[in-house]
Amino acid sequence: MTENKFQEQPLNLLSKGLGEVPDGFQAGGVGQLGWSILDEDVSLPVAVLRQSRMLHNLRWMQQFIQRYGVQLAPHGKTTMSPALFRMQLEHGAWGITLATAPQTQAAYAGGVRRVLMANQLVGKANMAIIARLQRDPSFSFCCLVDSADNLDDLGRYFAEAGQRLRVLIEYGATGGRTGLRTPQQEAALIEAITRWPQSIRLVGTELYEGVLQNETAIRALLRHVLERTRALADAGHFQEPEILLSGAGSAWFDVVAEEFTGQDLGKPLQIILRPGCYLTHDAGIYREAEQRFLASNPVAREMGQSLLPALQLWANVQSLPEPGLAIVALGKRDAAFDAGLPIPALHHRPGAQRPPRSVPEDWRLTRMMDQHAFMTLPGNADVRVGDLLAFEISHPCLTFDKWRQLLLVDDEYRVTGAVETLF
Repeated sequence: MTENKFQEQPLNLLSKGLGEVPDGFQAGGVGQLGWSILDEDVSLPVAVLRQSRMLHNLRWMQQFIQRYGVQLAPHGKTTMSPALFRMQLEHGAWGITLATAPQTQAAYAGGVRRVLMANQLVGKANMAIIARLQRDPSFSFCCLVDSADNLDDLGRYFAEAGQRLRVLIEYGATGGRTGLRTPQQEAALIEAITRWPQSIRLVGTELYEGVLQNETAIRALLRHVLERTRALADAGHFQEPEILLSGAGSAWFDVVAEEFTGQDLGKPLQIILRPGCYLTHDAGIYREAEQRFLASNPVAREMGQSLLPALQLWANVQSLPEPGLAIVALGKRDAAFDAGLPIPALHHRPGAQRPPRSVPEDWRLTRMMDQHAFMTLPGNADVRVGDLLAFEISHPCLTFDKWRQLLLVDDEYRVTGAVETLF
């Protein structure tokens, strides 16, 4: 058999966003290499995480959930980084939310032992992954259901496996994504649950409000789910002493906390919020959400400085082909572009005095290709080929999944470590 030479290489040597590394380099030792982004020790483009800002965001969210008396299960699909999962768990997270069975398996390998899968578990191969993980008595798992057919498939599979699967009923909105829409769907699902008493355990309800953009509609959906949860509790359908009630993406977690806390359902209620993007925040869609909740949520206002953007992309100016146009060595393979193009934030000339300068507001990205970004700027702007630019991003999820590792940096952009992702 021909030997695969690539498999002999440490994983990180095959990745972008690194400097010159010694033989046998691994991510855990990067903080000892003495790299600096501003000294050009790192191959650009590179994604960096500003440690002080992440720590601020972790503490801010920990305080927020404590004030409301709720639990936090941040959505791990945002980063898919076990090192960042551990940071979140160390700062008060109840567990980690994930979207798929393979993501759950990756998180388990990284030490996560409590998972809420915010999707239905569909397909035998995916069921097999969860059944295998559930052989570990320290592993706690639950997933969503909105289909009687899926429920029967789950009931049959886990009965044959000699296990019980914990499930939450998902409710949804017309025109939205997944979740029950009608009383008839709910009745069919409840009937299916009763067919599998040995392999299915109903433990709560769930929704994802982020598919709606109107606060009035979101509050109406939240109140509907509360009403249905109360009705199911009154009918004795929940099969554990404590009811789990979960919602909240990264944009409306404050509204979910307001609507769900202080409710009496006749049984202990565990409210679980699932924002994932708070860890790094952003300079786009989630900054807009932050402005809304700071204006309307009294708890957030009392807590002082809110979330801070902690994820940046650094890239070189690649070309200055004509007046008023700079081509930056950054593209769709490096940064999210679905919710707005990256935003120029800092400008640094190699060898120049620090800290980097803020970028003028009239320097703007207008479009991106695979490896190039088009930036307009005044024709007399002080910029050279080789200059370094830092970009803030909108929607961190789709930036994280473009990187196999991201570098941790201090406030002077010295590299202190690295985190790996498992997309």
